[in-house]
Amino acid sequence: MLNPLGTMDEPSRVARLLIGGAWINGETTETLRDRYSGDVFGQIGVATAAQVDTAVAGACAAFVTDQIPPYKRFEILAKAAAIIASRKDVLVKCMTAEAGFTRTDGEGEVRRCAQTLELCAEEAKRIVGRMIPMEATPNLRNRMAFTLRVPKGVVCAITPYNSPLNTVAHKIGPALAAGNAVVLKPSEYTPLTAVHLCEALLEAGLPAGLLSLVHGPGAQVGRQLLADSRIAFYTFTGSTRVGREIQQAAGLRGTQLELGSIASTIVCADADVAKAMPKLVGACFRKAGQVCTSVQRIFVDSRIARAFTEQFVAQTKLLEVGDPALPGTAVGPMISVAQAQRAESWLREAVDKGARLLTGGSRNGAVLQPTVLTDVTADMRVVCEEVFAPVVSIIAFDELDTAIDQANATPYGLAVGLFTSNLTTAFDAAQRLQFGGIHINETSSSRVDVMPFGGVKDSGFGREGPEHAIREMTEERLITVAY
Repeated sequence: MLNPLGTMDEPSRVARLLIGGAWINGETTETLRDRYSGDVFGQIGVATAAQVDTAVAGACAAFVTDQIPPYKRFEILAKAAAIIASRKDVLVKCMTAEAGFTRTDGEGEVRRCAQTLELCAEEAKRIVGRMIPMEATPNLRNRMAFTLRVPKGVVCAITPYNSPLNTVAHKIGPALAAGNAVVLKPSEYTPLTAVHLCEALLEAGLPAGLLSLVHGPGAQVGRQLLADSRIAFYTFTGSTRVGREIQQAAGLRGTQLELGSIASTIVCADADVAKAMPKLVGACFRKAGQVCTSVQRIFVDSRIARAFTEQFVAQTKLLEVGDPALPGTAVGPMISVAQAQRAESWLREAVDKGARLLTGGSRNGAVLQPTVLTDVTADMRVVCEEVFAPVVSIIAFDELDTAIDQANATPYGLAVGLFTSNLTTAFDAAQRLQFGGIHINETSSSRVDVMPFGGVKDSGFGREGPEHAIREMTEERLITVAY
């Protein structure tokens, strides 16, 4: 098998395809450029229609012929976790170039990926069904029933650029733990990181046919995968627009969709601001604000709004911004100059409509300075659309009911944060906030990889988190026995 990664010290800079257990070249290649400098650092091989078809066919065949028992799945996933952890420096360097991650963001991605694979490994050993209480039926005797959970078949994972390692692990890890075969199509922005993860799984002993990797644009490769009826389940993280297309194409087949968001965090007057402040600054600006749960709107009780805003702006100004390869950098570039320009135009539009710019707002290439706005209105795009950039709006409220209503008043419902020292306030708000995850004394961006993660409304449905994703990627089969 052709090793796509070169040596440990100098990994390959060509993202190849993994099809039929072999690393092969795409028919064409496209250039990969460093997100900060713009310099060429690698290439991506683009899969042809025939190669995509072969990848799916190979996964179907491997699902039948290469099944491995649960304990072996545990061993493979646990070993892959250790391999990933041991390659931290190589992976961080790769993500700095591909995604513009700072060292802190990259190290967090590696650490969480290893943990996610470890969790998947443990769950592989305890996939169970349940007993059915048949005797709850009147006059029924001598009959028992139970269920088994069985793999669905071929799982197609389509993954984003903003978490090119851990989100991929959250999709292919549970799929493999459950006994499925996988076809992975990562973001064309971050193909090399996906190659590293696939290589780690193969080195750990995964039968090669159970995992295929194809690269290319969603309009070409993604749509071909959606049209292939041999695929039993789709797991996707990305925009709501693409999620609708996937759901329509999937029809009666299963899907797990983690889609768009306009994330809010509410700060009550009785909140511990000293604890909340660093969490909020990090949640607004890590990964240059390009996280589906990044805090886009901070609702602050008007009684503390002035002091809170002054402190938040002061903390934001302390962030080092620029080259993500430098050790002290906290905010690096966005994924492209075009996306940075788009975000810049939104905040300029907001200022033109009356918003007040408290800090930031300037752009150098793909680097947008962390930006704080206030005096915004509900019709501004920085408020009513997903900005996906290091831009946050601070909005004062007089009544908590108003903040809850404004947080709910979007098409999305992925996650929300609430800071308060009053348990009654916390539990009452938790009942009324319309989100898949409600985090008390944490931000909307709070996540632990073991927990169920997913949204409601236009933020999608289904849940990530190894135990929960495995249930999504298996079918429940009923067995009854008369005796």
